[in-house]
Amino acid sequence: MPQAILVLGGGHQRERAAAKLATHQPGLEVWLSSGLLPPQAKKIFLTENISLSRVHLDYRATDTVTNFTTLVAELEDKEIHHVYLVTSDFHMRRSTAIAFWILGSHGIAYTPVPVKSNEQPEPIHKTLRDITRSWLWLLTGRTGSSLDPNPPAKPKKISSSPATKATNNIPQSRPHQTIATR
Repeated sequence: MPQAILVLGGGHQRERAAAKLATHQPGLEVWLSSGLLPPQAKKIFLTENISLSRVHLDYRATDTVTNFTTLVAELEDKEIHHVYLVTSDFHMRRSTAIAFWILGSHGIAYTPVPVKSNEQPEPIHKTLRDITRSWLWLLTGRTGSSLDPNPPAKPKKISSSPATKATNNIPQSRPHQTIATR
């Protein structure tokens, strides 16, 4: 059985689907990788009565490969061996291909949870490119994300929690933040 929910950021529909899933899986924490900014994410989870102590926001990823590479060690440290993988249906083929290599290399299984969209599946060349980047990361610890000619815009800086681990190749302007209120 999955022990956590991993959401790949990319639109409020993914966060909404993860919040609904979390209502049916009350023992699972939610890890949101480079998704909506905290005020919007909090609102979605609070609307579904999800305690913010269960929700972890991480803004280190700049693309789909780094969604996985920035969180895999943290999931492993928490002894998470199986996650629900939430992303849009058009994005699922590429996401599961990356998850196979990155999560699988750390003994973490995944169960896909596709979020319905009206978009066509991504072209196969994106999947092949990101499989290659996953292999590159496995061999060198680098993803090649700096080669992207059109990187996504970075969200405004959010102060990170002191418990955040420093990880190689992670820009400091995209910190991890647990939105738990303690």
